[in-house]
Amino acid sequence: MHPIKNKSFNQVFKNTDNEYRYKIAEQYYANQKYAYALQLFEDLFAYVKGTDKYEDMYYKSANCYYFLKDYLNAENFFKSFVETFPASKKAEECEYLRAYCYYKQSPKLELDQTPTTKTMALMQAFINTHPTSTTIKEANEILDICRAKLEAKEFKAAELYFNLGYFKAAAISFENVAENFPDSKLADEYKYQTIKAFNKYAELSYEEKQEERYNKVLNECSDFIERFSDSKHLVEVTKIKTQVNNILKNIQNEQVKKTN
Repeated sequence: MHPIKNKSFNQVFKNTDNEYRYKIAEQYYANQKYAYALQLFEDLFAYVKGTDKYEDMYYKSANCYYFLKDYLNAENFFKSFVETFPASKKAEECEYLRAYCYYKQSPKLELDQTPTTKTMALMQAFINTHPTSTTIKEANEILDICRAKLEAKEFKAAELYFNLGYFKAAAISFENVAENFPDSKLADEYKYQTIKAFNKYAELSYEEKQEERYNKVLNECSDFIERFSDSKHLVEVTKIKTQVNNILKNIQNEQVKKTN
């Protein structure tokens, strides 16, 4: 951290009595002056290492970063705390807070979601290893939030393909969203969008490819009607199925004419 420009603090910081500085650091921490406390803690690590104060100071340093919303450094400190003091009574809390720090770094939907996937991995690991923790409910809620975020990001990517006219890529992307999130409340929406994309793809295909591709649409429609009989999109999917059946009949009639 950069030195703090405060006359009284600098006097404490430069004091040669480490025990005095330790007591003042504790006071800063208790009074929620985390930037002051942290700078003293970090300067005192060498002094307290090997003593019974070391674990507590390490924990409080991690908390200082956390309360200062420096989640990158907080995550590193919580991780190091667990590795350094695996038997500590605070190890479970620090494991959870490490995962939570990744959650706090999760960016806007449009950006790379690596912190979100990391959050999910760490939260799931925490749930698996601490099934009786008091934070299990919160951990599961965060998992749900992260999962929904990743789901929304994938859906938006598929929508973008569709809007740009890349209908095959859109159809495959919508299928992937459905496969990656099988328990989603929007499962019928993803299936409906898949049908629309495959239908546009068939419509714009060369004549020799249309029969095969319209048959794919027909199969998707039949699957939708069977699986989502109460969907708000049922009427539209039924309509598409009827249209595609008519198109296929026309294609087959044309083929018969050509052979006669």
